[in-house]
Amino acid sequence: MKAGQKFALIVGIFFFLCGVMGFIPAFVKEPTVTPDMANLGFTTGYGYLLGIFPINVLHNIVHLVVGLLGILASISLDSSRLYSGLLGIFYGLLTVMGLIPATQSTLGLIPIFGNDVWLHAVTAAIAVYFGFLVKPDLLEISTGQPTNTPGQG
Repeated sequence: MKAGQKFALIVGIFFFLCGVMGFIPAFVKEPTVTPDMANLGFTTGYGYLLGIFPINVLHNIVHLVVGLLGILASISLDSSRLYSGLLGIFYGLLTVMGLIPATQSTLGLIPIFGNDVWLHAVTAAIAVYFGFLVKPDLLEISTGQPTNTPGQG
């Protein structure tokens, strides 16, 4: 399994678990920002995951889908690179939206403010790295061995 595949698998498991945890009341704390202050029209399941990240039911569903896609994408290098690239673009967009007060509620449906912004930014940066910058050469892909291993002349 290549690094990009491991990234897709780890991120997939992480986001899937976050989605599951969002549906378990023990992991969700009362929100400190009221739905009106957050411009949220959809408030079902609104709270803070682990007392840190604003979520609601739709947010949890997005986490489950992103997680499942990551787990599935980890099957091959091509699909994991595509997943990582799209994840980087998607979470980069969410980062920017989370910084703009008018778009922090994604049309009143999903809260993406507060600590979500930095989490989205870190996720986007790492995903862009694995999606667009890390490129194993053809010899590594065909043999399954890194081409610049110490000890090889």
